[in-house]
Parts: sequence; structure tokens; C-alpha cells
Amino acid sequence: MTARTVLSSLLRGKKSAATFAPEQDPKLLATLASPYRLDDEVDLSDPPGARHLFDEIPRRDTVPGSSRVLFDYARRGMAREALDHFSATRRGGVCVDGATLSCALKVCGSLTDKVLGEQLHCLCVKCGHDRGEVSVGTSLVDMYMKCCSIHEGREVFEGMPKKNVVTWTSLLTGYAQGRMHWEVMALFFRMRAEGICPNPFTFASVLSAVASQGELDLGQRVHAQSVKFGCHSTVSMCNSLMNMYAKCGLVEEAKSVFYWMETRDMVSWNTLMAGLQLNECELEALKLFHESQISMGKLTQSTYATVIKLCANLKHLVLARQLHSCVLKHGFHLAGNVMTAITDAYSKCGELFDALNIFLTTAGLQNVVSWTAIISGCIQNGDIPLAAVLFSRMREDSIKPNEFTYSAMLKASLPILPPQIHAQVIKTNYQYIPSVGTALVISYSKIGSTEEALSIFRMIYQKDVVAWSAMLSCYAQCGDCESATYLFMKMSIQGMKPNEFTISSMIDACACPSAGVDQGRQFHAISIKYRYHDAICVSSALVSMYSRKGNIESARIAFESQTDRDLVSWNSMISGYAQHGYIMKAIETFRQMEAMGIEMDGITFLAVIMGCSHNGLVVEGQQYFDSMIRDYKISPTMEHYACMVDLYSRAGKLDKTMSLIGDMPFPAGAMVWRILLGACRVHKNVELGKFAADKLLSLEPHDSATYVLLSNIYASSGKWKERDEVRKLMDYRKVKKEAGCSWIQIKNKVHSFIAFDKSHPMSDQIYAKLKAMTTMLKQEGYSPNTSFVLHDMAE
Repeated sequence: MTARTVLSSLLRGKKSAATFAPEQDPKLLATLASPYRLDDEVDLSDPPGARHLFDEIPRRDTVPGSSRVLFDYARRGMAREALDHFSATRRGGVCVDGATLSCALKVCGSLTDKVLGEQLHCLCVKCGHDRGEVSVGTSLVDMYMKCCSIHEGREVFEGMPKKNVVTWTSLLTGYAQGRMHWEVMALFFRMRAEGICPNPFTFASVLSAVASQGELDLGQRVHAQSVKFGCHSTVSMCNSLMNMYAKCGLVEEAKSVFYWMETRDMVSWNTLMAGLQLNECELEALKLFHESQISMGKLTQSTYATVIKLCANLKHLVLARQLHSCVLKHGFHLAGNVMTAITDAYSKCGELFDALNIFLTTAGLQNVVSWTAIISGCIQNGDIPLAAVLFSRMREDSIKPNEFTYSAMLKASLPILPPQIHAQVIKTNYQYIPSVGTALVISYSKIGSTEEALSIFRMIYQKDVVAWSAMLSCYAQCGDCESATYLFMKMSIQGMKPNEFTISSMIDACACPSAGVDQGRQFHAISIKYRYHDAICVSSALVSMYSRKGNIESARIAFESQTDRDLVSWNSMISGYAQHGYIMKAIETFRQMEAMGIEMDGITFLAVIMGCSHNGLVVEGQQYFDSMIRDYKISPTMEHYACMVDLYSRAGKLDKTMSLIGDMPFPAGAMVWRILLGACRVHKNVELGKFAADKLLSLEPHDSATYVLLSNIYASSGKWKERDEVRKLMDYRKVKKEAGCSWIQIKNKVHSFIAFDKSHPMSDQIYAKLKAMTTMLKQEGYSPNTSFVLHDMAE
């Protein structure tokens, strides 16, 4: 009786094999336990049967079949059973060969069990298999990469005396999965320089990195290399090429690859559908979905997940519900990616209750991806408190947030401060990932922590253009044009190409007071160079920048050249006209918005009312304020009331101002009382000024401007005793008057000055020139205005 016949009989329970007593021959049992020496007539669907035979061997140290049983477990996805078998063979004294260790390491990688992987690494070193055998070294690299231990994997790789294409591909794949895309490309070029010929899996990893970075030129070079090595026509390679072209924005090229393919699998259809979705061609993607139904018949769960994401982007609730029914019909209701997509679709369609119901009732759905989807859905639907509760519950349930969870939380104005989430990010080691680091930069920018934002920005391992743009936007928000310009130059030196949002942030930075008009023009020219000047974010920033710099004509040209205007553009133009005295132009632009049916917001009315205030149009300002509440159902904010207070105060209607303050639905803020206090100085109303100052000091006791304004009121009315009391109160409370600052741009360099400043290297020449100019003014009959002097001129 042959070994094949015996094993076949044993596994099928035949009595003839039971009476054979093969346990007396270890070599025969090893042969029986090895599935690779058998023909198709043997049933191999039961690896534990082979394990049982192996366990019957009395002297296992002489048996070579351990690795075969181990591999049989591994290739059937029975990873834990494979490791149990490995442990049993070690306890039984079996000598571990390189093949067994290699297989065990692969199992550790599939389980991402780094602790056991390190123990196996030690065993490799002990048995001398760590350097001499390429298969063992490759498995070590693969294990460490799958366990996200990139540094350890690289160390093993560099220590290997010999490497083959599988070794290189394992390393490249690990870096690609770790989103270290530039390193992937550098390693690929090094691999080619060392004469290693890539295989389709190598190209797939490189194309994944290229796609993530949007490096089209490099992607086309890799495509050419794949043609050279004859790898371009495989289905997996074509799928990778489609993904690369789609992520680089070349939809037509991706479609060309798809229709060129002789054979397509479901991944091919899904890849092109996802690419069309990414490039906002959702309707074309839906058409492709219907074609896939005809061509492929039964759809996979990945197809349903992709198409349901299309419904989410299109906010097509009816189709989403239909697909939900199909999912239930075909038994995909337990597939996590499909149900997560349905949860996301319902959230984006505004059906948050249905999304929550699916999330809470679907068994096994509570993983990090689904938690992130439902938290993001709450944020998108404006339910911020619920998002915060779910985030806390997620951690209570021992679900570790990932980079997408942290990014969603940080981008929302949650009742959790950025430092608190930052601490969790550090604890889970996500601070170096670009998406999380960028979200942290944006969050700290919102609360004005520029130093913290810069510190995080420096820690991001591989900064993409989004991270650079976020840091530039941070500088723009705090008005630091000089630092923004320096960072932009550094970005350019490092070869990072800006996008439209980068240019928009720089133009915003150039709108700050310390920036010169020429700087704004230079970045306008850069936007034309990169062909971003038509992008709505850039053109809107140009309108705002020129308006704030007083160059109304350039603002008007930028505004009128826009092919598509958003609300920011309209508001910037109206505000620019209003601030610079062109009130009729502002009103005309406002009426143009009305005629075109453009939906206005509170900022639009704020700009018009401000213009009416600056030009003394009290009646018109009141009409716009009433229309905002009555016709547009916009509730006035503190800024609107402050603008109305300014409107009445400038016109000297202080009684009406007080009446308006009394009718406000919320307590007046410091801005309102400060405007009234300034009006009292102009109109010399001492009593009302004292009342406004008391209110203001109760809100902001250390605001130096309040003391100065009140001192000016007393001084202008000759009340020197009261003025002295205010000065004493300032000294008692240790309030220091902030010195005013001025800027001047000379030869592309901005110089700043404060009163009596002598820190400038040319201060002697500056004060000499100032003295000469003062003398000339006096000779021309100039008389200074002493109403702001805080001491008695008669003394």
C-alpha cells in the first residue's frame, strides 16, 4: 500500500488504513502529513487531520514535515492554529529549519504580532538563519513592516548580504503602507541601480506611492518601466495603473487602461469607479456600475461599498436605500466595509438617525472605521456634542482611534481642546502622520497658538503640500507675512509645488498691515504662473487683499474677471467699497447680488451697514438692518449691533444708541461699550463716557485703551483731577499703554517702528530727519492738535 493511499484512507476514515498501524514508521508518517507529496485524490480540506498524523510521530526530531503542515495552516488563513502547531513542534524537540521559521514569521506578520515576531527573530539568530538564508531575512523584513516597525525592518534589510526581488518588494510595500511615499520611490531607484529586476508586485507598491503623492511624471516613468519588463498587461498591474492615473487627475488615461484590458476582474471595475468618484465624475461612475452589473453579473461587497460611497457624495438617498435593500438581499449585511459605507451615506444625506440605528444594531460593525464614519457624520450634521460623546465612548470600548478619527475630531469645533486630543495623538504615536499633524496645525491656528502649530509642523515626517498650506494659513491668520514668505521660499527650495490653497494662504498673508502692496502683486503673478488665478479661492483672496490694501481698482478688476464668484468675493468687494468711501458702489454691488438671487449672510449686511455708518447714511443703515432681520431671517450678532451703535454714535444720536443697547437680546460686549466711549470723547459727553467706561472696565479691567479714552474725555473737558485719578488707577492696576506700531516698506524690506523706538540701526538718521521735517512743518504754520494730550497744557 502506498503512502498516498494510506493518507487518503486515513483522512476519509477507511478501516483498511486503520489496521495498517503506520505509527511504527516515522518517515512514512511524515510523508503522510505532507500535503505537497499527494495527488488530487486526497482530501486536503482538513489540515488538523495532517496535524494529528504529525502528532503521532514518536521521534519528531528526524521529521522534515513540520514546515509543510505549518504552511498548510497558514495558506488556509488558520494563523493561530499554525502558531499552535509551531509551538507544539518546538516543545517536541523538532529541529527548526529555515523554511519553518520563514513560514512562522509570515504568520506573525499576518497577525501583526510583533512580540512573537521578535522572539522568532531571536530564534533565527540563535539557529544561524538570520543572515545566510534570503527567505528567512525576507520574512523578517515582511513581518516587521506589517507590524509597522519600519525602522527594525530596514535594519534587517540592510544587514542581509543577499537580497532578491521579493525582499525589495516586502520593504517597498511596508514603506507604502506606512505612507512614506518618497522613501518608496528612493528605494525603487536604488533597487534598479543595483540591478534587481522588479516584478508586478514591486510596480504595484511604487505606483501606490506615486498615486498618493500625485507625481504624474514619475508615474509615467514607472509605467514605461513596467512595459519594458513585460509586467504592464497583468490584471493587477493594470488596476494599479488605473489607480495612479485617477489619483493624478488623468481620468481619460485611467479609462484608456481599463478599456485596453483584455481581461478584467471585479477589482478593475471597482478601481475605475473609485477613480471617477475621486475626480467628481459620480454620474459617469454610476453608469459604469450599471455596465458592471451586465458584464460581471453578481457584484462583490467592494463594488457595493464603492457605489454606496457614490450615493453619499451625490446625496442620493433613494438610490442609497435601494442599494441597502440589495445588500440585505445578497447577504452582505455583515460586511463591515459595506455597512460602514451605508452609515456614511445616510449621514451625508441628512438621515443621522438611520445611520446611528445601523451603527448600533449591526453586529460586528463597531470597529475603528465605522466609529470614525459615525463621528464624522455627527460633525457633518452639526451635532458636535454627540460626536464628542461617541469619541469618548469609542475609547471606553477600547477602540483605538486612527488618523482619520483624529483628523475629523480636530477639524471640528469640538468641546475638547486641541492639547487634550494632541496628548492622545502622542500616546497612540500618530503625531508624525501628515493628515493628523496637519489637522493639529489647523486646530492650534484656530486658537492662535502659532508656536505650537509650528512645533507640530516641524515634527511631520513627510510634509505634503496640505501641511505646508496649513502652516502658511496659520501665519496668515496671525498677520505674520514675513514668516509666511520665508516658509513659502523654503517650500519652493525643497521642490514642493504649491497648490491653489497654498497661493490663497500667501495672498491672505499679504493682506495683513505689515505686508507691502508689492508682495501681494508678486503672489498674484505667481498665481498666474501656476495657472491658479482662476481658482475661486485664489481670486477671492485677491479681491480681499487688494480691497484691504486700498487698491480698489485692482480689487474691482480681480472681481470682474472671476468666472464664478462665491460669497466671499461678493462680501470682500462690498466691504472694500464701503471701507474706502465708495458707499454707492457698495450699495450697487449689494443690489446686484439681490437681482441675481445670491443668498446673503450676516457678513454681507455687516459690510453695507458699516459703509452707511462711515458715510453718515443713518436712515439707509437702519433700513438694511431691519431688512436683514425681516426679509432674510438673519439674527443679528454682537458685530451687527456694534455697527448700529457706531452708526448712531457717529451721527451724534447717543440717546438712540443707549436705547438700542437696552433692546439688545444679549448683554452688550466690550466692542459695543468701546464704540460708545469713543463717541462720547468726540461729542464730549462726560457722564455717558464715564458710564460706558465703567461697563467696559468691568468686562476688561486691564484694557489700556479704555483708560486712555476716559483720560482723553476728562482732559478735553478740562477735568484734570479726574484725569489724574484715571492715571493713578492705571498705575495701581499696573496697566501699561500699548505703544502704536507703524510699518514702511523700502526695497522689499518691511521696517516697523513704535513711538520713541531707537532699536533700528539707522535710528540716529531717522530722528534727525524727523526733527528737520518738524521744523519745516512749524515754518509752514502747522499747529498740533492737543486734544489727545494727557496733561494740562497750561501747566
